[in-house]
Amino acid sequence: MTKTDDNLAVILRQRPEGLPNPDDFALESRPLGSRSPGQVRCETLYLSLDPYMRSVIAGNHLGHGIDPGEVIPGEVIARVSESDDPNWPVGIAVRCQGGWQQLSDHAPEALSRVPTGLSRPSLALSILGMPGLTAWAGIVDLAKVGEGEVVVIPAAVGGVGAMAAQLSKRAGATTIAITSGSEKCRIAIEELGYDHCIDRNEDDLAEALSAISPQGVSVYFDLVGDPILTTVAQQLSIGGRVVLCGLIKDYNGDHKTTGPHPGLWITKRATVSGLVVYDYEPQRGAFEEEFVPLAEAGKLVGNEEMHDGLETAPEAFCQLMRGRNHGKVVVRVGE
Repeated sequence: MTKTDDNLAVILRQRPEGLPNPDDFALESRPLGSRSPGQVRCETLYLSLDPYMRSVIAGNHLGHGIDPGEVIPGEVIARVSESDDPNWPVGIAVRCQGGWQQLSDHAPEALSRVPTGLSRPSLALSILGMPGLTAWAGIVDLAKVGEGEVVVIPAAVGGVGAMAAQLSKRAGATTIAITSGSEKCRIAIEELGYDHCIDRNEDDLAEALSAISPQGVSVYFDLVGDPILTTVAQQLSIGGRVVLCGLIKDYNGDHKTTGPHPGLWITKRATVSGLVVYDYEPQRGAFEEEFVPLAEAGKLVGNEEMHDGLETAPEAFCQLMRGRNHGKVVVRVGE
């Protein structure tokens, strides 16, 4: 039997209509009862904020969601604070679905160890976590990007985009970022190593793509949906590949991607693949084994936008859903 702890948590106050606002959320202190036998209590250190959460709070993300009054779900890096399990001793760092709260209890099988030797644990939520694994699945496994190809990546400076660009460059491809604003373009070129950047707010996307890659686009890693999906698809080279991974434009509920006409895929002899990162969970260990040493050696850039304090999560999430983030959004909850 353990003591009852006060647990600071962010709950869904009401379902957003369109773009979320901070008053759709509420910060509450809730008593966390005694830890059940066999459970491991974890104290959140870092919280990942991701666009897919918008469909979760709408109640329609891959068949599940949450209701008003419930804690917002989310992946965290946490420290084990109470445990009777020798495999999960107090003090070790773990990755789990802790949600937007300070404390959470988990069955041991729901926990994963943060890779040993990782000097910056938050990277296990970005380029070395689910976003990085997503990028690897799309660029390496599905698209099989190779030397001399042209890869286009929207949402270019976020967690998935940052890793996708670096994996493409390692394969010898030319990379084209699509993002918004001069600062994001600077980050894309100067920090993440993209070869080109198109500002979707300032440039005509179709004209810019034609000028940069007149022979067409080899691979499009779609994270956003229409209208960018259709515009880039029209400029695929013969035999081009499209990886469908995200629908940021659709998550706020005020837009519906329809996509290119099937005749376009036929004309381009295109391969179109759907990507759900959960399918690649069995390969996470091998992914970490390969890329953690590269990150520690400074050969991978982890582009993070760090916010301090659980109370900052609602505003940070709302800014993310407006495209105002300058990297993978992480909230530092504890130390």
